[in-house]
Amino acid sequence: MRTTLTLDDDVGAKLKEESRRSGKPFKQVVNDCLRVGLNVRSKAPPKPPFKIQARPLGLRPGFSYDKVWELIEQIEGPFYR
Repeated sequence: MRTTLTLDDDVGAKLKEESRRSGKPFKQVVNDCLRVGLNVRSKAPPKPPFKIQARPLGLRPGFSYDKVWELIEQIEGPFYR
């Protein structure tokens, strides 16, 4: 398959260095690296879902959610608006 691929400068430099070091053509080095990377990703164990343990925090004595404006006034003062 023929395609155009734009590489970041650091990635291109590493691939060129690997090509010089190994004596393999650049195309083969790119394909080998992609193959290895894709195989590693497909074999990685799935991460367990992130779970949160909820717990009731309760309400401080003297506060009521039924009177929210009074609660805000107690916290912010009479000029909260």
